Amino acid sequence: MSDGLFDLPGAPAPARGGGSLADTDHTAAPLAVRMRPRSLDELVGQEHLLAPGSPLRRLVEGDQPMSLLLWGPPGTGKTTIAAVVSHQTNRKFVELSAVTAGVKDVRQVIDGARRDLARPGGAVETVLFIDEVHRFTKAQQDALLPGVENRWVTLVAATTENPFFSVISPLLSRSLLLTLESLTDDDISSLLDRALSDVRGLNDEVELAPDARDHLLRMAGGDARRALTYLEAAAGGARAKHEQAVKYQEAGEDTEKAPERALIDLVTLETAVDRAAVRYDRAGDQHYDVASALIKSIRGSDVDAAMHYLARMIEAGEDPRFIARRLVISASEDIGMGDPTALGVAVAAAEAVQLIGMPEARINLAQAVVALALAPKSNAVIMAVDAAIADVKAGKVGPVPPHLRDAHYSGAKKLGHGSSYQYSHDDPRGVLPQQYAPDVIDGTDYYNPTRRGGEASYADRVTAIRKILRDRK
Repeated sequence: MSDGLFDLPGAPAPARGGGSLADTDHTAAPLAVRMRPRSLDELVGQEHLLAPGSPLRRLVEGDQPMSLLLWGPPGTGKTTIAAVVSHQTNRKFVELSAVTAGVKDVRQVIDGARRDLARPGGAVETVLFIDEVHRFTKAQQDALLPGVENRWVTLVAATTENPFFSVISPLLSRSLLLTLESLTDDDISSLLDRALSDVRGLNDEVELAPDARDHLLRMAGGDARRALTYLEAAAGGARAKHEQAVKYQEAGEDTEKAPERALIDLVTLETAVDRAAVRYDRAGDQHYDVASALIKSIRGSDVDAAMHYLARMIEAGEDPRFIARRLVISASEDIGMGDPTALGVAVAAAEAVQLIGMPEARINLAQAVVALALAPKSNAVIMAVDAAIADVKAGKVGPVPPHLRDAHYSGAKKLGHGSSYQYSHDDPRGVLPQQYAPDVIDGTDYYNPTRRGGEASYADRVTAIRKILRDRK
């Protein structure tokens, strides 16, 4: 993206110069730009947005004015959709970058759009694309409202952040929110195939080895732009190696025949992007081995080992939601009441993963790993619930004591339900000697707190409470 404001070629002169989403044909453009789809049919992924009659189809193919807010992780097609709009609609296309544009730029575009609608020779509609709209201040977003509300412009705004937190409500209510999903490995693989063979891309001049493809998919992490950027860098390295091999062969220095096409092997890819392949199969044993090692390192309070395994999972492209779920489980299974706040930390990290995504969420995951690894450990909670479940499975269920049964329906008193129940708040201690458990497990201690961390205070409290509850003389 270039700075500031720019229009399509042939449109009236912009306020300040730059490139355009439509200007993707020159050979010096990055591979990700050259391969940007020019129609909805070329889009990969996002099938839920491409159905016949969908808002996106109506905007592009039906040429119906409609303001859109595109929300999704990086590299999922937000800018691509804007580019498709620029190619396939008969509207003037204007682009603003929220990083550099101000209120003055917004108003200038809207004023120009109003003039174009009133042209004597025929109205010209304007599509305004704003990238990273979450970076706009409230005042800048407010400046968009008249143009959107009166349909002087068709707004297409893109954001990687939750718009319910980063976009003002009036703008949200005047736009249709479309949520883009992370691309799958199959989606990215399809893009790679297209880039390798298409004349706009590498034009069948380069071959991608299977192990290099797998590593590239892991590094891409569902980001199409990243995948194509890495592919382009590796293709440059492969071409250089191939050219050198051909020269050696022509000079008679190498008797082995050079391959017809340059090959991107794993070594070439690693060298080009400076990221070594991590031995980690998300569908195989390594996936479970490393995840197990992470949790066991946390359980063993080795914060450094835990951080190592977290880094391996991140670098291998593991789904951060999977990591977050394991941390939430560990917070209760291995820490529990040793530090009751650990669960809150783990849940907050999981929410952060959903809210901001990778790579930033690596910091939230790391914070949770540190907190959990260094927290006092207790498995008393899981031991308690599993012991209780085991007794229930063994048939130790028994009837609910009569004084605890529901007494709010007609006839309950005749059955003696609730008649002898004692209200705990009537006692200054907040606890009264009273039976709560069925007879078959009355007096059983399921929860046995440790003396570690915050659970020590619970150990004293549970001992005192049990003494009161069971003193029924």
